[in-house]
Amino acid sequence: MAMENLLSREFLRVVEEAAIAAARTMGQGDRHGADRVAVEAMRSAMDSLPMRGTVVIGEGERDEAPMLYIGEKVGRNQTDDIEVDIAVDPLEGTNLCATGSPNAIAVLAASNHGGLLHAPDCYMDKIVVGPAAKGAVHLDAPVAENLKAIAARLQRSVKDLVVIVLDRPRHEQLVEDIRRAGARIRLISDGDLSAGISAAVRRTNVHAVMGIGGAPEGVLTAAALRCLNGGMQARLVPTKEGQEERMKAMGISDPKRIYTERDLAPGPDIIFAASGVTDGNLLRGVRFFGHGFRTNSLVMALRDRMIRFVDTVRLDGAPDVVVEF
Repeated sequence: MAMENLLSREFLRVVEEAAIAAARTMGQGDRHGADRVAVEAMRSAMDSLPMRGTVVIGEGERDEAPMLYIGEKVGRNQTDDIEVDIAVDPLEGTNLCATGSPNAIAVLAASNHGGLLHAPDCYMDKIVVGPAAKGAVHLDAPVAENLKAIAARLQRSVKDLVVIVLDRPRHEQLVEDIRRAGARIRLISDGDLSAGISAAVRRTNVHAVMGIGGAPEGVLTAAALRCLNGGMQARLVPTKEGQEERMKAMGISDPKRIYTERDLAPGPDIIFAASGVTDGNLLRGVRFFGHGFRTNSLVMALRDRMIRFVDTVRLDGAPDVVVEF
């Protein structure tokens, strides 16, 4: 049975469980606690699935992460189960959840063995665009040139574009270049993965994401873009001692290579699932009511060309429960 048919619905449940667990901590100011409960919920849900899964992007190295570490085996792990590589971010936007800010999500991507780049936990320089501008931008091109190319593909003026950039000191020059070119900027404190997905979906009023963020989030973004026909260029940016050696150990021989979304997520079968923790551009956050809760999620499968937005209400079984809309 194809991976999409076997696991799409199951992965939806996995991200829902992580989102629900994280949402119960929303606004409590405990980013580490929020991340911990999301990891625990996701790990528990995955262990019941009919797969032999290997975490290729997770919470870190084994000595640093108690579970969902890189290389960890998840699923039932029976001999007749399907072999799957998995990238997870149980809570993308830990600070967003801790402060009750928008766009915190629980995320998972899966592919065939070898279908996701084993990216080290370092920075990645990225440019993400929607389907119309795919192939029109280059990571090393001047910012103004890329913005003109995006505007031309979208048949609009540069001044009508909105570019999302992480609000970091390292992006001061990038922000200045975008403003000088005439485009508008939406600065975000966290959550460039959610932003990357938004750039590939029309009517979100996001036309590109630019700047340096996390490499693991970059691979997850690439998996989503494969399903959404979006475009991406990226380059790993090692900033700490030992990261280049770590890259070589993971099979990355050229640290200056520019990757596309297909290079980062080359698998022929890709499943991407995300569930909202707090309200955001694409997904609503978890809503709790008297005898249940409501989740808003997204699940995509590359081979089936299937994209589903899923609104789920779970009830606790009380005979007089009332469903909230």
